[in-house]
Amino acid sequence: MTLQQLKYVIEVATRGSMNEAAKRLFISQPSLSNAIRDLEQELRITIFERTNKGITLSKEGVEFLSYARQVVEQAELLENRYLNAKPSPQHFSVSTQHYAFAVNAFVKLVQQYGQDEYELALRETKTYEIIQDVKSLRSEIGILYLNEFNAKVINKLLKDAGLVFNSLFVAKPHIFISVQNPLAKQESVAIEQLQDYPYLSFDQGEYNSFHFSEEILSTLSHPKSIQVNDRATLFNLLIGLNGYTISTGVLSADLNGNEIIPVPLECEETINVGWISHKNASLSNLGMEYVQALHEAIQS
Repeated sequence: MTLQQLKYVIEVATRGSMNEAAKRLFISQPSLSNAIRDLEQELRITIFERTNKGITLSKEGVEFLSYARQVVEQAELLENRYLNAKPSPQHFSVSTQHYAFAVNAFVKLVQQYGQDEYELALRETKTYEIIQDVKSLRSEIGILYLNEFNAKVINKLLKDAGLVFNSLFVAKPHIFISVQNPLAKQESVAIEQLQDYPYLSFDQGEYNSFHFSEEILSTLSHPKSIQVNDRATLFNLLIGLNGYTISTGVLSADLNGNEIIPVPLECEETINVGWISHKNASLSNLGMEYVQALHEAIQS
């Protein structure tokens, strides 16, 4: 087993493709495949499962990748300390529902720990895709919520994928509305008062089940409803159409300005927002720093 082979495994896992990894590593695809196959035979494990649809990490591969990353990181620290080598680009990816605090934490991570070169990714995406991203290690961390309605379905998916949920905070539901909305001056809003306003939610694509909705109370009917794909569009519609959406109440004036405000929603539901990761994989240094940045972003 060589350090180079470990780097090969990390690159293939990051790219999700032998061909793409080979291009990034400047070697031929057969050479890369052979190097990984030799490693698997030496260790007597299967790191990657190969199918007609591509390659994915096996259960053994997830655990192996965790150790491989630690070894490569330590080797790079030695090189940087004693050989004065140029630091290799940092790698980190997070997939998240549409939360401003997740973006704030990512900004802080880059500002404090970004080197001259890095390859980072922040994916605001659909609930099902968040789980799949972390399962395949396309992302190291995923951010989503659980509540009484969706917990059974989401927890089963997490268990089947070998993922664990770590709670960040529990919030009471709020609506996000424009400061010009007639409801903006109320201390709280009842569900019945929302009937005349457009309801805005995030489209969940192929997996558009109520259990994957980013908004609680997803089974309620709405006379006026609009689905969007990104947070900027949703906020523009909140302002332009006097619409509303349902979320945690945690909002960032730095990112979203002062045109959108949270107002408590009168209901007994709670929202448990947290981060998911592989139960068999240790977080990287950037992963641990990002989790810390999440806590700080929520408290600020």
